[in-house]
Amino acid sequence: MAGVAAVTSAAKRASVHKLSEEEFWALVAKIRSAHAAAAVQMRESYIALDACDKWMKGQVDRNVPYQEKHVVQQVSIMGNMETFGLLPRGGAEDATKEIALKNAPAVVEFGAGRGYLTQMLADCYGIKNIFLVERRSYKLKADRSLRQNEGVKLERLRIDIEDLSLRGVKALSGSQYLAIGKHLCGPATDMTIMCCLHELHNRTEEKGHDKHHLRGLALATCCHHLCQWKHYANKAFLSGLGIAEEEFHAMTWFSSWAVDGDHSSQDSLESEDSSSEVIRNRVTEKPDPEIVGVERIIRGIPGVERSALGFMCKDVIDTGRLLWLRSKGLDADLVSYVPSDVSPENHLLMAKCRS
Repeated sequence: MAGVAAVTSAAKRASVHKLSEEEFWALVAKIRSAHAAAAVQMRESYIALDACDKWMKGQVDRNVPYQEKHVVQQVSIMGNMETFGLLPRGGAEDATKEIALKNAPAVVEFGAGRGYLTQMLADCYGIKNIFLVERRSYKLKADRSLRQNEGVKLERLRIDIEDLSLRGVKALSGSQYLAIGKHLCGPATDMTIMCCLHELHNRTEEKGHDKHHLRGLALATCCHHLCQWKHYANKAFLSGLGIAEEEFHAMTWFSSWAVDGDHSSQDSLESEDSSSEVIRNRVTEKPDPEIVGVERIIRGIPGVERSALGFMCKDVIDTGRLLWLRSKGLDADLVSYVPSDVSPENHLLMAKCRS
């Protein structure tokens, strides 16, 4: 499958618009049915622990630009990681600091961008061994600030996640590591969990004592509209729900509707009146008469109903990832880590190895 070209958003859109009206409504009904039958109930888990208190109060020397909403997101990611057991209780300032640091894992941040998430992790939890995976070059990186932390070892890996083998990273050899990522766009989430689980299974099979191994992961997913069938981790889950490749790509395209517009009222998205039949009856707007077929139907669906369908698609896609991790023997959880008015991209996928 490696040579299969990515399906563009334009191609996904064109495929949906080619559906007949009956096929379109049947697809909407199938998505709703799949969500009701299989999607995990998204639990709100907005956590701000004392370990990140200085960041929440702005008591840090910020040499790179930050936005408050990003601090809120990163603090909650770390709070969830600590609560889930991926980080030591109390952070780097805890009374057990020395023990925590001796047992502290390395951190591999996938899709690291400028590395702000890892910078906060280093500040709050004393992480010293850091690997930042990013295919692009960025200005205003956190690297300089990270290297000013005493004892920090930092390595940037300029590579596409799809091409990465952690076995080739010599500085990681012999270490436990946490895989993290904030807003891993589309298939990057699938590539990351495949990369980490591939490494885990290779280590298990080889019984190597000098190999690194995964302790756990925490990935904030995003940009589901970019997801690709060829990379998706749990095709069997979707197939079991009767969702084939073209329907999956339609779902990914619909998922963009979740991040369009105002998401301050989650209650409106959970309405029992959001059935495909009711949505069909609510198509009351009168778009351009020259626009016909499915495109005309879509333009006439109220924004809140489109948004609700988009969130359902995101839930189903991330549920498949969650179940795939569990099927590989990991303890895993999927939570909403910030309110949707902070970011509608608010799913956090976590997993930890049992041994």
